[in-house]
Amino acid sequence: MEPITWTQFWIVFVTCALTMLACRVLPLFLLKGRSLPERVEEALSYIPSAAFAALVANDLLSPDMFAAGVWPAAAPLVAALVVVVVARLTKSLLWCAVAGVVAYALLMMI
Repeated sequence: MEPITWTQFWIVFVTCALTMLACRVLPLFLLKGRSLPERVEEALSYIPSAAFAALVANDLLSPDMFAAGVWPAAAPLVAALVVVVVARLTKSLLWCAVAGVVAYALLMMI
């Protein structure tokens, strides 16, 4: 396999930088001063929750999660259940984070 040249590197780098700039900055300029329809704003409000849920699900569930046994796979799921209960009771991100870390640490000691 040939090593990458500096020319190839800069082509890829500039292309990626321009693409990221276009995806992040252009919508701000194009939508500045405009109001979006209520349904679109409602749909966009779900993006942070959906992204966070995808990250959490990716860490909690994997195809080979039971390869090392039931308990190592169940410990993060039980800690997540503790976080859900704390979230419903307190509605506090701080207490959810504390409860999740403590629950996971205690479950790993078992």
